[in-house]
Amino acid sequence: MAKKEAGNDILLANIIKGIEDVKGNDIDILDLRELENTVCDYFVICNGTSNTQVNAIVSSVQKAVSKELKEKPWHVEGTENGEWVLMDYVHIVVHVFQKHIREYYNIESLWGDAKITSIENKY
Repeated sequence: MAKKEAGNDILLANIIKGIEDVKGNDIDILDLRELENTVCDYFVICNGTSNTQVNAIVSSVQKAVSKELKEKPWHVEGTENGEWVLMDYVHIVVHVFQKHIREYYNIESLWGDAKITSIENKY
C-alpha cells in the first residue's frame, strides 16, 4: 500500500506541474480514498480559458508525466472539442474543463464527501 501511495504522490506532483506549466486555473485535488464505490483514488480538476488552452494543459500533463515516470494515460477522451477532457491514469483521473463547462457540471458537488485540496495559482 505504501508503494502505491508514494507512486500516487509522484504522479499527482507531475500532473500539477503539467497543469501549472501552461497556466491552468483553479486546480482542485479530490481525495476519494475514504469513499465507497469510487473508480479511482483521486480526481484532479482544473480549467482553461479556451479549447486551445484545455488541449495545451492535456498535452503538458502527458509530457510531464511521461518525462518523469515514463507513463501514459490509460485512456483520454474529449480532445476533439476541448471543452472537457478526461485523462485516466487508473488511480488518478484528471478532468480539464473550459471554465463555463466546469461550472455547469460542477462535479466537485457530486463528490461532496471527498477531501478537497485547492492548489494556489503561482501566476
